[in-house]
Amino acid sequence: MGGGTTATGALLLLRHGQSVSNAADVFTGWSDVPLSPLGAGQARGAAAVLRELGVRPTSVHTSLLRRSIATAEIVTHGLGCGWVPVHRSWRLNERHYGALTGRDKRAVAAEAGATEFRAWRRSYAVAPPPMSEADAAAMYADDRYAALAPQDRPRTESLADVRARLLPYWADALFPEVRAGGTPLVVGHGNSLRAFVMYLEGLGPAEVERLDIPTAVPMRYRLDGLGHALAEPGGRYLDPVGAGERVRIGRP
Repeated sequence: MGGGTTATGALLLLRHGQSVSNAADVFTGWSDVPLSPLGAGQARGAAAVLRELGVRPTSVHTSLLRRSIATAEIVTHGLGCGWVPVHRSWRLNERHYGALTGRDKRAVAAEAGATEFRAWRRSYAVAPPPMSEADAAAMYADDRYAALAPQDRPRTESLADVRARLLPYWADALFPEVRAGGTPLVVGHGNSLRAFVMYLEGLGPAEVERLDIPTAVPMRYRLDGLGHALAEPGGRYLDPVGAGERVRIGRP
């Protein structure tokens, strides 16, 4: 990658709309749940923001989870660009929450205590307890993971682990498109996008612990020749008012 020259394209990031598990306040991770009705409406709202600003992706990249896939489909339909190339990768999946997957967050907090609960949820380096071998075997029996190597089948992950599996996809699939003048749209998850923003903005572990990514509020990054974010007037959110409101009401 070259020096500090400005890349001619841009990167769009979008967290999926609210899922039914978000609405129920449970740990979701790699479990495959649909959007809630509110989440589908949020995705339509994201499309409206992009359409009003004249922003259209040249490709779409999703995780293997249907809340990401459904959000991307709603957005591209709303933009009238359902024909753009679509790519899906396990590397864009949400953080694997291990044994916490599917559990009520309030119950986990009461059981574990505030300090450990916060470390499992927000820290950079601490992973939750691993999923049992039986539950992991059932999860990876799904056809979408048939080609995934055993070492790439986590039973739990820290945010550091998410960043490590995300960056090869950035280097191999996304940044080359940006450098060539494209505008890829990544429809990801709260923690996969936290790891992405951490890398792009050069945040440290303490800073990323305080970072929230609101559901279905588009983010745009213009990058230098090394893939680092450039400061832009108006900030990274294309709907900063909506982003602030979404975080304020507790739907980060």
